[in-house]
Amino acid sequence: MPDSAPLICFNHGKESGPWGTKIKRLADVARDHGFAVVSPDYTHTFDPHERLQQLVESRPEGHPLVMVGSSMGGYVAAHACAQLDVDALFLLAPALYFPAWPEEPTAIPEHCEVLHGLHDDIVPPQVADRFCQRHGATLRWLDAGHALNERLDEVAEHFARFIAPLTTAPVRG
Repeated sequence: MPDSAPLICFNHGKESGPWGTKIKRLADVARDHGFAVVSPDYTHTFDPHERLQQLVESRPEGHPLVMVGSSMGGYVAAHACAQLDVDALFLLAPALYFPAWPEEPTAIPEHCEVLHGLHDDIVPPQVADRFCQRHGATLRWLDAGHALNERLDEVAEHFARFIAPLTTAPVRG
């Protein structure tokens, strides 16, 4: 397997787009740390299963490969771990365990962190707690609502700390 450059794949939420405010900010952080970035456009569908299929079929590759997902994009990023070679997972208010898509994500990497707003009125904070307990992920609560945009500087700082150790990861052999 040839060596590949480090890659971060951003997965946007249900009603946002591939280069919204949060993703643009975090993509700048990623580039500053030497990562290439991609952000698939899922605006043609609100179905998380179709979004997941689109991501898996695109076969993003990188070493390390980091999945980032916000809201419904968190569902997509978390479930992609079972089908892609994901080294790290960073979730923002992940829309998991909804009645229409209750599936438990599998193959979650050890390096996993979730940020969730204490005042989220879209995805209940208990969702983040449940996911983190089941998968041993780090959970960080922010004094924010669902979008987390009012804490964007703090989100970017957490993200920078999260990806910093990945830039020195050993090359797969």
